[in-house]
Amino acid sequence: MTITRTTRNPLTSRRIVGLIAFTIILMVVGIFVWQSLAHQTRQADVAARGSEVMPFDLDQTMHHFVPQTDGGLQTVVVRDPTDSEQIARIREHLREEAGRFAQGNFASPAAIHGHTMPGLAELEAGAERIIVDYAELPDGAQIRYTTADPALIDAIHDWFTAQVSDHGNHATDH
Repeated sequence: MTITRTTRNPLTSRRIVGLIAFTIILMVVGIFVWQSLAHQTRQADVAARGSEVMPFDLDQTMHHFVPQTDGGLQTVVVRDPTDSEQIARIREHLREEAGRFAQGNFASPAAIHGHTMPGLAELEAGAERIIVDYAELPDGAQIRYTTADPALIDAIHDWFTAQVSDHGNHATDH
């Protein structure tokens, strides 16, 4: 019996490894691009739904969602402090929202962000353990959420994080 040995061409092996590596890199880049486009599409959808729920202009205002050790502070202010029309709209909306939130009615954020928004179900269920305080600011208004319940504090923080992500350039966490 004769044994025949074949020798692999090292250039062919390198080419195959290189082609596999290049394919993997393209797939990873494609996933990142797809995720980025999906996120941008979500932000555009949120802005469109937000314009149906919020009476103020998102491009002329800024949302701040600041987590705190006992809850969080949501602020909406105008970009132009002389825009009295937007200030009045912000105040009216946040005053009404604070009243609804205190009763466990989070229908407006659900309409904008979806009913599966992180933290939302917990906030609705635990609303009686959250103190919701509305206050006017010179350039807008704010809602302060306070609770001693660690699970609700986490829910508020999750809810804030989701809003910052969804609102994109219209929101910040500080």
